[in-house]
Amino acid sequence: MTENKSRFVVSADWLQAELGKPDLRVLDASFYLPAQKRDADAEYAAGHIPGAIRLDQDKIADHSTSLPHMIPSPDYFATEAGRLGISENDRIVVYDGIGLFASPRVWWLFRVMGAKNVFVLDGGLDGWKAEGRPLETAVPGHAPTTFTPNFDASRVVRLDAMRDIVSSGAMQIADARSAGRFAATEPEPRAGMRSGHMPGARSLPSGVFASQGRFKSLPELRQTIEEAGIDLSKPVVTSCGSGITAAIITLALESLGHHDNKLYDGSWSEWGSREDTPVVTGPPTPLKA
Repeated sequence: MTENKSRFVVSADWLQAELGKPDLRVLDASFYLPAQKRDADAEYAAGHIPGAIRLDQDKIADHSTSLPHMIPSPDYFATEAGRLGISENDRIVVYDGIGLFASPRVWWLFRVMGAKNVFVLDGGLDGWKAEGRPLETAVPGHAPTTFTPNFDASRVVRLDAMRDIVSSGAMQIADARSAGRFAATEPEPRAGMRSGHMPGARSLPSGVFASQGRFKSLPELRQTIEEAGIDLSKPVVTSCGSGITAAIITLALESLGHHDNKLYDGSWSEWGSREDTPVVTGPPTPLKA
């Protein structure tokens, strides 16, 4: 890794050299939208990085709500992580198929739950395969362990707090959905959901942070965020469709040393499905001179 690369992103060369180390846990956190026409479980069964543990973000979630893959309680998360053989002291490398789509959400989740050494694999499984690196089909066995959570609730925004943020303008809002969904020029993929964005939000589509599945350099990340109208000296709350790709913006912020950020877990699947939340359409409001 160079000084211009995120300290939270590791290369395939680095990971391949570390495979098999007793404190390393590799997690396949692949997740796809229906439009992507990919099956994460089938791809894992067909071949995954040696030793990788499959982590389904819809299973390790809060099942008391109809909203998708909401953050689970610390106790439930700890139980499931421990069952998979993961402790808060392990070195954890998360990957997904595309390279930078669903893995940052799990990176964020483990960090919020108290794990310190969590990283994302640059290039993902697609990049790993393209370089002819080793794969296996066997499901690895890890002895159950104890994950002791240290949940940082301050990094998670719930609906009532999001209402306050929107009405007060106390935090900048960075929206990771596509520009079309943000502006309401294309429909939401979930039925019965309004199009548009929260008042005051800035558009930062998740795809702008990577090129061919690889995370951009720190100068490029900074330019991308600032050109969207986000002031890196002020607090930010990230949002997206359902709380997954918002974490890509979080990863970019944290990589740049911006730590005053939170993630709106319900995101647009919550905000856009209600009738009592303000929604505006069109491009972002122009910045004041």
